[in-house]
This record gives sequence, C-alpha cells and structure tokens, in this order.
Amino acid sequence: MPVRNRMPLPDEKADLGAVRKIVLYGKRYLPAILVAFVFAVGGSVTTIIGPEKISDLVNEITGGIITGIDMEAIKNICITLVTIYVIGAVLHYGQQFITATVTQYMSRRLRKDIDEKINRLPLSFFDSTTKGDVLSRVTNDVDTISQTLASSTANLISSLTLFIGVIYKMFDTNVILSLITIATSVLGFVFMGAILKRSQKYFNRKQIDLGVMNGQIEEVYTNHTIVRAFGAKKQEKDKFDATNEGLYDSNWRSQFLSGMMMPVMTFVGNLSYVLIFVAGVAFIINGNDAVTLGTIMSFIIYSRLFSQPLQTFAQSMTSMQQASAASKRVFELLGNEEMPDEAEKTEKLDKVRGDVEFKNVRFGYLPDKTIIHDFSAGLKAGQKVAIVGPTGAGKTTIVNLLMRFYDVNDGDILVDGVSTRKMKRERVHDLFDMILQDTWLFDGTIRENLVYNKTGVTDEELDRAVEAVGLKHFISTLPMGYDTAINEALNLSEGQKQQLTIARAMIKDSPLLILDEATSSVDTRTELVIQAAMDRLTVGRTSFVIAHRLSTIRNADVILVMRDGDIVEQGNHEELLAKNGFYAELYNSQFEKTA
Repeated sequence: MPVRNRMPLPDEKADLGAVRKIVLYGKRYLPAILVAFVFAVGGSVTTIIGPEKISDLVNEITGGIITGIDMEAIKNICITLVTIYVIGAVLHYGQQFITATVTQYMSRRLRKDIDEKINRLPLSFFDSTTKGDVLSRVTNDVDTISQTLASSTANLISSLTLFIGVIYKMFDTNVILSLITIATSVLGFVFMGAILKRSQKYFNRKQIDLGVMNGQIEEVYTNHTIVRAFGAKKQEKDKFDATNEGLYDSNWRSQFLSGMMMPVMTFVGNLSYVLIFVAGVAFIINGNDAVTLGTIMSFIIYSRLFSQPLQTFAQSMTSMQQASAASKRVFELLGNEEMPDEAEKTEKLDKVRGDVEFKNVRFGYLPDKTIIHDFSAGLKAGQKVAIVGPTGAGKTTIVNLLMRFYDVNDGDILVDGVSTRKMKRERVHDLFDMILQDTWLFDGTIRENLVYNKTGVTDEELDRAVEAVGLKHFISTLPMGYDTAINEALNLSEGQKQQLTIARAMIKDSPLLILDEATSSVDTRTELVIQAAMDRLTVGRTSFVIAHRLSTIRNADVILVMRDGDIVEQGNHEELLAKNGFYAELYNSQFEKTA
C-alpha cells in the first residue's frame, strides 16, 4: 500500500486562538449567556443545599433512635428537600433551554457567514483548495462546532458553578475532609492535563485528514467514469486506503487518549470516597464531635458532586478539542482575503453597444509567473471574435479577465470606453452570456434551468430558445414538458445538456457573448444545428469564441491568434491564410491527415 505524505502534527497551542475566536464570535449573545449563568448558579445552589438537608435528616433519625424520632421534623425536612430539588430542576431546564437556543443561533449565523464569505472569495482561493476540503469545512467542521456548543456549553457552565459552590460548602463543613477530597482531585487534574496535551494534535490532524478524504471522494466519485475507463480503480483505491488509514490512525489515537479521561476521573472519585470514609470514621472513634455519621454521609455526596464536574470537564474537553480543531479550519476559511469591496464603484452601462478594447494587458495567476505579457486588441460592436492558439497560449485566461473573474496586473479592459475595473463585478457579469465546454445543470426542472436567475420568462420565449437549439421536439415528448425534473432518470446526453445551456444563454440575452468550445461535446449533426443557433445568437452582439476546431470559426470577423500570452497574428480567416504564418500552420495541421 502506498504511503501518503502526511502533514506534520499541528501545534496544539494554536487552538487557543481558535477557542478565543469562538468566544468573540458569540459575544453578541452575552446577555442570554449571563441569564443562563444566573440560572446555573441558582440550580447549583439548590444542588449544594440538598446534602446539608440530607445530613440533618440522617442526624435526626440517628439521634432519635433511642429517644424517639420526631416525625414532624422529618416531614418538614423532606418537604424542604422536595421544594429545593423542584426549584433546581426548573432552573437547570431554563439554563439548558437558553444555552441550546444560543448555540443554534450561533450555528445558523456561522453557516450564513460562511455562505456569504464563499461568494466574496476570489477564484484564486478555489484554484488552490479542493472542492472536497471546502465542503468538509462547510459541513463536517460546522456540524462539529454546533454539536459541541449544544452539548458542552450548558454542562460546562453548570459544572463550573457547581464546582465552586461545592468547594465552599465542603470547607464550611470540614476542612480536613475537604483537603482530602481536593488532594485526590488535583491528582486527576494532573492526569487530565497530560492527556489533553497529547491528544489535541491528533484531533487537529483528524479534521485535516477528513478534509483530504472528502476531497478524494468528491474527485473520484464525480469522475468515476474516467477512473473505470483508464482502469485506475486499484490506484485510486490504494490512495483512498492510505488516506483512510491515516484518518483511522489520528481518530483512534485522539479517541483513545481522550477516552482515558473518564476512567481516570472515575478512579479519583472512588478513591476520594474511600479516604473520606476512613478519615471520618477515625474522627468519630477519636471522639471528634464536629464529625457525625450525617457529616460523613453529606461529605460523600459532596465528594460525588465535586467529582461530577471533573468528569463533565473530562467529557466536555474531548468534545471541545474536536470543536477547537474544527473551528480552526472554519475561521481559517472566514479569515481568507476577500475580493476588494466595490461599494464605491458606480460606473455602469445603461445601453451597451459592445465595443471592447484590451490595452496592454499583463497578467499572471501567480505574481512571479506572467502568462499574458502585452495583450492589446480593439474590437467593434457586433463583431464575432475568435481566439485561437495552442494549449496554454492564454485563451481561457483572456476570457477570465474579460469577465473580471480575475483583475489584470497591468493595463486595462474597456467596454464602450469604460474600464471594467471601474464597474462592480456583478455589473460586468451581467454584460455577458457565457457558454462553456463543461455543461452545468442543477437539480430542478427544465424550466428552472432555462430561466436561471431571470424572472418573467414566458413559454413563448422558452419555445423560441429550445427550437433554435433543436430541442423543441425532445421536450414536447416529455410527460411534464418544461416542468420535467432533470435527474438520472431523464438520462440527458452531453449534447442535450449543452443545447440546454445554449438555450439558457439565449433567454438571458446579454449584449456580449462568450463561447468556450461550446460544441466540443456534441456530434456532427447536432453541432450543425447548434452552430446555426449560435450564428443567430451572435447577430448584433459582440461575441468571443474560443475554438480548437478552426473550421468552426472561419466566418469570424476577427481572429486573434495567440501564442505564449501574446497576439502574434490578427485578421479574418482568408487574410491569415494568405499570410501563411502561425495561423495557417495551425489550420493546415488539422487537415493534413485527412488530406
């Protein structure tokens, strides 16, 4: 089995910053948390008072065995106990309700902020991060934080107040027995601290490994046809097994180490019971009137109440470690650099002619690697512009810059004389229809896919669009017509999917059009239908066509020939062939074998 190069164990100290960010993120809910804290204090007070009344009850019974038991006094103590415990139950319920509500509000807000953040992130973030890892942060990591906040926050608040109250009550009852209880608990804290220090790094690596696994699963499951076609099942299985083994290792180590905390704290609690009983009996034998059988009984209860918060801390720390590791990844996503705020950009084109000019454009996806060196071109409204060149020449990059998916490093791009950098990205996007080589249809009906993000579209407009791309007959044969759901049962071909995306662009009817190898996934007959539809689509609109099959762009008004990020030739098909240059070389190479 191949061994995956695993990341080094993360530094557990860094998680204090993640915890701090969670606290700061929830500061708006501080008033509700304070109310929950007051309820927790009240509930803990009732829990602490209970053993004192039980001590009175035991002393009343043991003291009355010889002289006679005072049933009225016992009844009053019992009524007081029931009242105390009922009040305590109500307060604890109120505290749990408030904390659960607050944590769910926080979780909802966190998901909303992540959703908004993703829309503000530049495309360069998604170029360097796998889809599976992004999905893992949005789903798994947020769910981990949500579950931990819901289950652990309330317990930590009540346990903390109970812990403080029990310490006070124990010292108020008997100092020696209190010191015995605390001494055994300190031993438990030492063990718990050592376990936490070792286990945190494995919780961090578990979340990272989970993101890597999600990335691999998303990649392989999405492209399972390619994996099967190339016989790479074993290779991908070995990669998955290596990642799965790493996740198993980090998960096992984190759970094993954190799982040791509960047995350790249980042992400490039981040890405390034994020592309290031995010391208490020794006091009674030596005639110490300050210690009675009721005192020993109440102290054993106090000891249990004292160890209970420690056990809760141990359980909560396991969940908090997971939440800390998850929040580190979530806030890392939220802390990524966003696209610049464009609120001050007010430029817009009310009526678009379609003139486009590239002025000395220079660009590189990485600062030290320029791929578009000095791109200049002036294009007139209504022209059909073809961009051709070998793979890696920069054709798709030009389209990305035109749409402002990326901003140029130097130079400028103008539409009707207005710099696109002076317009908001959304306004630039609205200027274009875009049809890509890779089709994209979402789960929904054919109608919903065709009118995507546009309102007021009539059936007549839909009919014209689907007829233009050659899908009218196919849709008319469907039982629900335009309201037929697109799913696996419908079994659309790649060509039909592309026809739908072209029809979607026709319905949007933007003044500028981008076609990136739009007919590469269809057969020759369908290509002729789509080509005719696109010819009608491009009439009166400035259109940019990226094509590897040069036969499809012979009727272009202008052909920009690119090589290594620069325009090396420019003209129409006949002019470029007559030059017998690089374009002629590309064009003729596609027909040499046929000839």
